[in-house]
Amino acid sequence: MAEAKTPMSLVEHLRPSEAKKLEVDMEGYEFYIVGDRYNPLVKRRELALLVLHVGKSTPGRMVLRYKLSKALGVDIKRLYIRSIRSEYGVGRTHVEVHVYDSPERALQFEPKYVIERNKIPEEEEEE
Repeated sequence: MAEAKTPMSLVEHLRPSEAKKLEVDMEGYEFYIVGDRYNPLVKRRELALLVLHVGKSTPGRMVLRYKLSKALGVDIKRLYIRSIRSEYGVGRTHVEVHVYDSPERALQFEPKYVIERNKIPEEEEEE
């Protein structure tokens, strides 16, 4: 009979082999950069992240935006979460992030629905 996997051995199994670990201040979550490229035409950094969260919920968009801006050392107004896709029952989430050279560039290139989804609560109160 096969032995049931503990959460730690499951995390070991889910870790990507060819990825750079990103140090983010979230207990119980592990972040890995699986894709990183700079788009000189649009002047943005495009990141593909893998978040492991076995036994925890999928992190929310605002929490991710705050924590990633802090971990990457950029202003939150330059960072946009494009998509968050969780794998059912696995505890693994794929996150697509764009980091622009300036907040103005972000407003020029990001679709309106992405800007709305990434609104900071303080910005919503101003409207």
